[in-house]
Amino acid sequence: MTETLFLTSSDVAGLASSAEYVQAVREGYRQRGEGAPAQPRSAFFRSDPDGMLTTYGAILPDTGAMGGYLYSAGFGAGDAWFMTPLFDADSGEPLALLDGASMNPYKTGAAGAVAVDVLAREDSDTLAVIGSGPQARGQLRAATTVREFTDVRVFSPTPASRESFGATFDDHLEADVRAVDSSDAAVSGADVVITATTAEEPVFDGDALEPGTHVTAMGQYSPDKRELDVRTIERATYVPDLRERATFDSGEFLAALELGAVEEDHVHAELGEIVAGKAPGRTTDDEITVFDSGGTGIETVAAAYLLYEKALESGLGHPIEFAPASEALTGD
Repeated sequence: MTETLFLTSSDVAGLASSAEYVQAVREGYRQRGEGAPAQPRSAFFRSDPDGMLTTYGAILPDTGAMGGYLYSAGFGAGDAWFMTPLFDADSGEPLALLDGASMNPYKTGAAGAVAVDVLAREDSDTLAVIGSGPQARGQLRAATTVREFTDVRVFSPTPASRESFGATFDDHLEADVRAVDSSDAAVSGADVVITATTAEEPVFDGDALEPGTHVTAMGQYSPDKRELDVRTIERATYVPDLRERATFDSGEFLAALELGAVEEDHVHAELGEIVAGKAPGRTTDDEITVFDSGGTGIETVAAAYLLYEKALESGLGHPIEFAPASEALTGD
C-alpha cells in the first residue's frame, strides 16, 4: 500500500501567496517550453440533466510531479467539484489528492500573471478588468505581483458586483481601483486588459485597443463562445497556453480563422516557449499582444505540488492509502 495525502479545500486555502503561485506556475511553463508533456482539456457533455465532465493533465519533470484536473459542472446538483490527483513524476506513485476548488482562481490567475510579465510593456500601470467574479479577483491579485499598477478599472454588467469588487480591492491594493459603467470606459487607455467572464460574445471592441496593449482572455474555452472579437485577434501577436488548443477549443481564434482574418500560423508561440526563451515575447512598444488562457494541467500540477509541499511542512492533510496494481489486480 502507498500512503497518499488528501488535502481538503480548507487545508489549502491561504496556504500560498499569489506571488508563490506565480513563481511555481512560471517554472511549470518553462518546463513546458522545453518539452514537458501537456494536452488541452477533454470535455464530455450530457443533456437532461445538462452537465460537463472535464479533464486535463501534464508532466513537469523538473518539479518532479505530474497529474491534472478532473471536474464536473452542472448536472442535477447545479454545482461543480474539482479533484486534483498528483503523482510523483519519477516513481509514478500517488502523492496527493486535492480538493482543487479553492486553488482554482489562484493557479489560473498565476498563468495570467506570467503572461503579463512576458508580454506586457514594462511600464504598464493602467489595468482594465472585465468581470468581477472569483476568477477576475484571482487574475487581479496575481497581476499586481508582476507590475506596479496605479489605475485599475473594473467593469461587469451588474453594478453591485463591480462596485463591491472595486471597493474591496481599493482597500487592499496601493492602486486606485474603481468601477466603471462600460467595457469601453475600462479598456480606453489601458495598458493591460484582463477578461474573466462567462460571456459568450465579445466583451469589447478590438478597435478600442491602443497600440502597446496586452490582453489576457481567460473566461472561455469553447469553440462557439468567445470574449474577444475577430479584430482583436487580427491585430495581436497571439499567444495561447497550448498551441494545439488554438484550433481545438479557442472560440476567439476559431472565429478569426473561419472569417479568414488570420491563418493558423498566426499563432506566435506558446506561453511556455516564451518563458523558456525559445521564442520572443513583446518586441516593440506599440505591439498588441494577446494571451489566450483556456486552462491546462501545467498550472494545475505546478500549483498542486506547491500546496502539497507546504501542507507537508505545516502538517496538514489526512493520509489515505492506495494499493498498487501489482497487489490489487489479483485476477480473482
